[in-house]
Amino acid sequence: MVKVPVIKEGYGFIGIALLIALIIGFTISPYWAIVPGVFAAFFVFFFRNPQRSIPLDTSLVVSPADGKVMDILEMENDDFVNEPCNKVVIFLSVFNVHINRSPIAGEIKCQQYTCGRFRPAYKDTVGFENERHMIGLENENLRVTVTQIAGILARRIVSWVTLDDVLKKGERYGLIKFGSCTELVMPKNVEIVVKKGDKVVGGETIIGRIRK
Repeated sequence: MVKVPVIKEGYGFIGIALLIALIIGFTISPYWAIVPGVFAAFFVFFFRNPQRSIPLDTSLVVSPADGKVMDILEMENDDFVNEPCNKVVIFLSVFNVHINRSPIAGEIKCQQYTCGRFRPAYKDTVGFENERHMIGLENENLRVTVTQIAGILARRIVSWVTLDDVLKKGERYGLIKFGSCTELVMPKNVEIVVKKGDKVVGGETIIGRIRK
């Protein structure tokens, strides 16, 4: 992925806001141009693409998103992981970086897009009702799934990957436009080292560690 300060998906939003600001500034008043100018600044902020320091230890699972841990749930089974699991739910506000990153190095063995509703991303049922995109990653140590879930403002999930792609740990693979939620499912042999309420940083914060 090209290392640029703002991802290309934000160019249209930024350009339109700046164009409106210029038109208003020249035809009406420079003072009225402040409003679309503020929107342009917000879009630059929202679509920012910061660099991250990725832990190299292969036993570590990193956060797939920036945000707040809303819940940690036990699951009897997961269709891809195919064993008892834990699920970490991360809520992304409009102020968080919305780029999603691979929690482990691995190959995409499963990919599923599901149409759905656009309920607020902090609701308990969004993982079942809302539009979402899931990828299943596998390496020699474990399998995990990561699901991007749209929220009430997030009306588009963007993915830059497809089946059989090989991702590095912490590599950018997509984003969700505006407020949203990301779920990470891991087998029980991964010890979770975060707790509900923790703030996490995509690609840097350690979510779990494979038990030896």
